Amino acid sequence: MTSCRSGLATEWLAAAASQYRGDRINQGSRGRKVLRTATDGDVDIIRILRNQEPNREVSINSHEISADEHAGWWAKTRVDPTRRVLIYEREGVTAGVVNFFDLELDAEPRTGAWGFFLDTVGLAERGETLPAWIEVMKDATGYAFDELGLAELHGEVLEHNAVVRQMNRRFRFVEGAPETRSTEGREITVLPISLHKDNRRKPKGN
Repeated sequence: MTSCRSGLATEWLAAAASQYRGDRINQGSRGRKVLRTATDGDVDIIRILRNQEPNREVSINSHEISADEHAGWWAKTRVDPTRRVLIYEREGVTAGVVNFFDLELDAEPRTGAWGFFLDTVGLAERGETLPAWIEVMKDATGYAFDELGLAELHGEVLEHNAVVRQMNRRFRFVEGAPETRSTEGREITVLPISLHKDNRRKPKGN
């Protein structure tokens, strides 16, 4: 679901415990940030970030995406009403990508699925991985419930991705029964996750 490596779980989650207060990030990590709709001008950077090795290591499809494959994906995605692709920026720099898909916006209740990945390399170099991770989850779930009006948000995480599973629980996602899949010559165990709007962490002041 994200590119955070499980080997850093203890360090990051210990920091998160001291920095995270409800939906807030500590004062020192704050800066100008944006969660905006992706455009044609973002296509190349989306592929670059998705192909970073740490992101591929925790993705269901772990192969390196070619330019042609990516162009085909974007051509379909940009006109698909059941999808939204958002760019997460920090101080004007692209720091991650949020994908919403399988959106049921005309149904009752409204539901959808999501996933995201960060600029693992760039954020690590700047020492911003943890605050960015918390921030994008906060903003993306807020977008799902407040902008899209979803009643429930779904996703998936690999069983071995312990650090992301812990952060998901911190945001009150609930895991379902594990499922074993064969993909790209390997067997993986995938856990479905879900978050109902009534169980989310409310923005401060609400």
